[in-house]
Amino acid sequence: MPSSAPSALPATKPKAAIPLGLVAGVIALIVVLLVPLPADLPVAGHRMLAILAFAVVVWITEAVSYEASAIIITALIAFLIGTSPNIQNPAVEYGTSAAISMALTGFANPALALVGGALFIAAAMTHTGLDRRIALLTLSKIGTSTRRVLIGCIAVTIILSLVVPSATARSAAVVPIMMGIITAFAVEKRSNVAAGIMIVVAQAVSIWNVGIQTAAAQNLLTIGFMDKMLGQRVTWADWLIAGAPWAIIMSVVLIVTILKLLPPEANEIAGGRESIDRLLAELGPMTGPQKRLMGVSILLLLAWATEGRLHRYDTTATTYFGLVLLMLPRFGVMTWKDVQSRIPWGTVIVFGVGISLGTTLLTTQAGKWLGEQVVLHTGLDSVGAVAVFAILAAFLIVVHLGFASATALTSAMLPILISVLTTLPGEFSRPGMTMLLGFTVSYGFLLPINAPQNMVCLGTDTFNARQFAKVGIVITIVGYLLMLLFAATYWRWLGWI
Repeated sequence: MPSSAPSALPATKPKAAIPLGLVAGVIALIVVLLVPLPADLPVAGHRMLAILAFAVVVWITEAVSYEASAIIITALIAFLIGTSPNIQNPAVEYGTSAAISMALTGFANPALALVGGALFIAAAMTHTGLDRRIALLTLSKIGTSTRRVLIGCIAVTIILSLVVPSATARSAAVVPIMMGIITAFAVEKRSNVAAGIMIVVAQAVSIWNVGIQTAAAQNLLTIGFMDKMLGQRVTWADWLIAGAPWAIIMSVVLIVTILKLLPPEANEIAGGRESIDRLLAELGPMTGPQKRLMGVSILLLLAWATEGRLHRYDTTATTYFGLVLLMLPRFGVMTWKDVQSRIPWGTVIVFGVGISLGTTLLTTQAGKWLGEQVVLHTGLDSVGAVAVFAILAAFLIVVHLGFASATALTSAMLPILISVLTTLPGEFSRPGMTMLLGFTVSYGFLLPINAPQNMVCLGTDTFNARQFAKVGIVITIVGYLLMLLFAATYWRWLGWI
């Protein structure tokens, strides 16, 4: 009888190694916990600084997903703060029940609700295809010379920044359109024209994150911290008046920089107009849902822009009124089933825990203590308001090089900087300075890894990291110097410095 071949043993899946970044985060946590307790820092505050050190290391190294890190941070707050002496009554501990409430307090913040609403609107745009229609219509009005296509990219970004309150969603909407146009124009994928178009898309998204409050999650997180830690906030219109002029100037700088550093191979792209007209024709006439979504979007823009002037309803309340209209039976444009798979729920979790982290740093006096140490050892209290902004803004821009998420950067650093501002002597606008520092959080210009929209554009394989950085260095330096000029003049005149 033929001998039967031995059955193959099932392959064993190799065990995944523990990420080094996670190990480094745990080490940072333990080291801070072992540092002798300062006399003027409560135990709970000491432990919150250890949790902050863990969060910063894990976020910078991306050892685990942001969603997973948010859950870990929640658990650390629950147990480390829960077993700490209560600041008001050191004879008793906080208890894990009170500590978990502190860890989840960010989920009751209006800013989180606004982020959720913004994600719904972005999902509605992609569900109905209105974002694509707006982009193509805008490009059709601009023209098809190389210079005009670049201008068209920025124009599309500005318009979508007004109605699509998500940087990643905007880039995801624009990139396929621009790739389609690049293909239709028969432009080489690795040409300066293609590289310039895609770098403009990425950098313009970041530039207009500064100009429009609802354009990015980090802006809404900044508003949430202002509301919680300073008891004040700035309106959508105030943010626009302060940020849009800078964004307009930087949009011009971006186009000039692209044309100088990546000179296009041709000044006119053949067949451009026909290609755009063809893509528009494929979309057909504007649908009923698109018309209703456009109407609601315009209504929201008017409500946001007139807050505090024509009515007293804040941005979150008016946004949710718009969501009600969008989800009404018959009138609405989407159902829960239509949008639930399009919404990045992890963003909501990270955002909520980020607010909780900042709020708990304040509650445990860790933020105040850290702010006092920064002021004491840097001499910030001996310089003027413009110099304070220059130093703190430069710090944020440099630190951003280590972060792949502006939301994570805001969660980790802005509460500390707000604590520094509240510790500083002198008469200057703390909410205004916080807003201006919030502007610099969007400086993801240098490396593709520094912002999700950069990575979306890098995925088109039209440019490399070196080309991106070459443009980004110019944009970062000019943008920073322009902000200092604005701080000494325009923003001071507005009363934000």
